[in-house]
Amino acid sequence: MSKRHALEPLEDVFDAPSPASKRARVEDEDMSTPEPPSGTTNGHLMLPRVGDQEKIDILGADAEEHAELVEAGALDDEDDENEPAVGAPRRQKVPEAGYTDLYLDTIDRKVLDFDFEKLCSVTLSNINVYACLVCGKYFQGRGPKSQAYFHALDEDHHVYVNMETKKVYVLPEGYEVTSKSLEDIKFVVDPRLSKPEVARLDKDPKVSWDLSNREYIPGFIGMNNIKANDYFNVVIQALSHVVPLRNYFMLENLSSRPQLAQRFSTLVRKIWNPRAFKTHVSPHELLQDIALRSSKRFTLTDQSDPVDFLSWFLNNLHLAVGGSKTKPGSSIIQKIFQGTLKVESQEITARADAGDRLRFEDAAVKTDITKFLILTLDLPAAPLFQDALEKNIIPQVPLTTILNKYNGLHAQEKMKNRVRYRLLHPLPPFLLFHIKRFSKNKFVSERNPTIVTFPAQSLDMAPYVEPNPKEYPPGEPVYYDLVANITHEAVKKKDDSVEGEQDMKVWRVQLKDRSRDEWYGVQDLFVEKERGETLFTKESYVQVWERRRGQVGPNAVNKGKTKA
Repeated sequence: MSKRHALEPLEDVFDAPSPASKRARVEDEDMSTPEPPSGTTNGHLMLPRVGDQEKIDILGADAEEHAELVEAGALDDEDDENEPAVGAPRRQKVPEAGYTDLYLDTIDRKVLDFDFEKLCSVTLSNINVYACLVCGKYFQGRGPKSQAYFHALDEDHHVYVNMETKKVYVLPEGYEVTSKSLEDIKFVVDPRLSKPEVARLDKDPKVSWDLSNREYIPGFIGMNNIKANDYFNVVIQALSHVVPLRNYFMLENLSSRPQLAQRFSTLVRKIWNPRAFKTHVSPHELLQDIALRSSKRFTLTDQSDPVDFLSWFLNNLHLAVGGSKTKPGSSIIQKIFQGTLKVESQEITARADAGDRLRFEDAAVKTDITKFLILTLDLPAAPLFQDALEKNIIPQVPLTTILNKYNGLHAQEKMKNRVRYRLLHPLPPFLLFHIKRFSKNKFVSERNPTIVTFPAQSLDMAPYVEPNPKEYPPGEPVYYDLVANITHEAVKKKDDSVEGEQDMKVWRVQLKDRSRDEWYGVQDLFVEKERGETLFTKESYVQVWERRRGQVGPNAVNKGKTKA
């Protein structure tokens, strides 16, 4: 046999017939000779009987059924021809008939907590966030490639609410649920009261119950101390009981304002929520934005001073609601708290005469008019010695005594100047007092434990205001009533350091319930009733006073008052 070249076909080299056996060749000839009947695929198969022919024709039956459906209008023949045989699963726009409440029984309201920042638990994104109503976790999106879609497939959790639009969807099907049974969840996500309901908050004594059947009073609920944010909690609780401020942030549409105003509005509405799932709220969402805006000056991990935070918060909230840096009274914040103060300063000079006696010369008096949001009250120095029974003396001073700083008569030395202060008409609807208890020097921080006694009602501010007949009748009292009182308590904390035990600052706020004429003390999550006669027994640090309504001067004096 000659050697075959690489490019020669095999047929040119081998002229002999195929070496297959005779039996195989005969079988091939027999298979190719008869023509198979229609409806069969192999010639050697046994033909079916005539009676069974229609039963075996599966394709024909399917075609007939399809034609009937098209004729009835149930299918679109042209669309079916264009679509692939196996396609992606379709997302439902509406649930099938009879399945509108599918999966709603899997919702667990006791695990739902909408107080924390709206961030996806996987991507940490705050865009298009959905909350799983089964486990309470946040996920981003609801499309076929979203985290919420994967969570629905992996964990078999199917009901989700959009934190922005408050719409509820079932995943992975993707249709919206409009059941009335979900209205309570939508209300807790973003509680909103109507104007008549807000107006009745201070008139109707209301009691509510949470999911655990625990009783609470809307507006007097605990606030979670995540680590060391009690300084923040007391300030927010006090501001939420300033009626014009509360009403503004509960009713005003702030969707176009910065996050600081939006999140404070949400927190205030949750404090006054009459249909809450639990008897406390968490300030985490607002605290995160404050930590970002203050460059971590105020955080939830480090304790700060309530007055420092109050001053920063009011000024930034003023800008967040559209206030001006130069124009006074340009926002709701300034209309409520901003007052006018006259400051007279006189330089202290001295020279010695011929008799070598030191004499003070009267220099010219300089007068300045300035605006204020918070009035600082100085405490007298605490005694250094103990009494005869070797017990520490707890000094007391009336509030009217330390208010004499603003009567325009008592001068104070400040640097090289002698300074006098006097309030001017019109007084603001609300006054903020800061009782200065802490002083720092290069070595140590000292606390003044002096108790300030005060009446809870009818504080007359007329002696500290310069008379102005155009604004207010001379000699008439200007009464203020206490609304909130932030107190300080020093608690000994054991420490393994060289210094031993140290004082830990504990902040607490006392709030007035106008509808019941009662007082409640709030410290983090704890709320308890207090007696109005013993409010002054605590170390007051910040006080909020409301001007009594109905005091009107000749020129509609209460023009500084903001409508509730």
